[in-house]
Amino acid sequence: MIASIAAVSAAIAIGFSAFGAHGAANAQAAEWLRTGGLYQLIHAVAVVALALTPGSGEGTMNGPNAILLAGSALFAATLYAMAFGAPRWLGAITPIGGLLMILGWLWLAWRLAGSRLG
Repeated sequence: MIASIAAVSAAIAIGFSAFGAHGAANAQAAEWLRTGGLYQLIHAVAVVALALTPGSGEGTMNGPNAILLAGSALFAATLYAMAFGAPRWLGAITPIGGLLMILGWLWLAWRLAGSRLG
């Protein structure tokens, strides 16, 4: 299930990135869309790859995967919203998504260190 959610996240990232490249209102909006899309896409692909890795264990990596997806979604969503005219104070929320991504990677590293995948 988490791989399916990550695949949808990747599709969303590509859509917003493409809009940033071809239809953004200004350079700042295009940059926010590009950055949000890049981070969201990288994390979606990582989650799909990990979820489909043989031997990762059913549910073993769901915690780190969920945090990676949530962090990238929050990070990207705030940038997307600002690109479409939402208040700039949303930029203060963006680092929370970044922190969640960092925590997800650290949790994943800890899990991998204790598994046969690491």
